[in-house]
Amino acid sequence: MADLEIASASAADLQLMRDWAEEEGWNPGDSDRFAFSVADPRGFLVGRRDGVPLACISAVRYGSGFGFIGFYIAHPSERGRGYGIQLWRAGMAALDGRLVGLDGVVEQQDNYRLSGFRSAWTNMRFEGVLPAAAPPAGVELVDAREVPFAQLAAYDRRFFPEARDGFLAAWTVLPGRAAYAAVRDGHLEGLGVIRPAAAAHRVGPLYATTPEIAAALLHRLAATAPGEPLAVDVPDANPAAFALAESLGLAPAFETARMYTGPVPDLDLPGLYGITSLELG
Repeated sequence: MADLEIASASAADLQLMRDWAEEEGWNPGDSDRFAFSVADPRGFLVGRRDGVPLACISAVRYGSGFGFIGFYIAHPSERGRGYGIQLWRAGMAALDGRLVGLDGVVEQQDNYRLSGFRSAWTNMRFEGVLPAAAPPAGVELVDAREVPFAQLAAYDRRFFPEARDGFLAAWTVLPGRAAYAAVRDGHLEGLGVIRPAAAAHRVGPLYATTPEIAAALLHRLAATAPGEPLAVDVPDANPAAFALAESLGLAPAFETARMYTGPVPDLDLPGLYGITSLELG
């Protein structure tokens, strides 16, 4: 096993990492990488041998105490040669001393457990086509870009272990996306973002105080891509979210597990109807 030269990813590398993730069937958003680089410019690593990229990982730092692992991929032609574990060690070293989370595919979960991760819940990706529908009485769906950003950031903080303001700002306004907030009497009661991807349009995050508001947001987001399938990664830690996806006729398509190296963060799980991103949490 030859040692890799491991360095921070360039903009071109981020595109390569996105392409590799697509080849794995993860269906990343077309423009996700632009928000990812805002979250932590040093958090994306690529391993090369003789200048050729062979493996990658993201190890993104949030605040002073949390980190998230994603994009853990070795090129298929180079698997079984120890390159992936070199990237894994580099990524985990970058997050040393922090609580670390990840969304692990089924075939890797036992390996993550050997590295000290424990499952917190299962994410099921549900996919399908939805029509438009009206929101519940008293609830208005507004363009999230018209909501004061401090309000959006404070709301997001209920569902994520650390503040991620820069990432959230980019995530909600990138071209081709739509973001809607559910507002009742001036208070946020939901937020949803949809973005184009190679296959089904990806929805995430999806937050709501009730299943009815979550459904209204899903229908409104679907209306921005009429007739096109959408996909949302639903945590089974919120049974109402699973029940809603099934009641809307969405079909399970892909499974991951949210895993942590320590105590599960105190999150508003009853309001979490769809996670933001498998790569960044």
